[in-house]
Amino acid sequence: MSALISDDEIKDEIELVWLEDITSLDYIRQSLDRLPNRSSKPAYFRDGRMVGYAVLGPKAKASRASGTFRRRVFWLLPHDRDSAPDGLYAVGAPAEAVDPRTVAAGSRGRKTERSEGGPPSTAMQELGITLPL
Repeated sequence: MSALISDDEIKDEIELVWLEDITSLDYIRQSLDRLPNRSSKPAYFRDGRMVGYAVLGPKAKASRASGTFRRRVFWLLPHDRDSAPDGLYAVGAPAEAVDPRTVAAGSRGRKTERSEGGPPSTAMQELGITLPL
């Protein structure tokens, strides 16, 4: 869950690879997965689809116990807002969801009014203000 991802856990990220255009997505889910290497496209076993993944730099260390690397994977489920706009997440977003515009390598991202499904107020739109949640 994004709330459980700390900046320290993603400090070795050097790049995010997007598998599709994220500009039209209100939110994406993110998780830390144990993967066998620092950089290649991970296998995906969840329902839905993988939207992107993180690439780690050469200083990233593998787990002593498993030999795996903890890397972020970004994904969506079939009932998420992009596929079911009037569904379960017409308003609100899953706990692990963040606005993709706020995500960068080494930065976990955050929820915004857009990711939560609510448009900003008229006054905020006129002033060009967006508030993180």
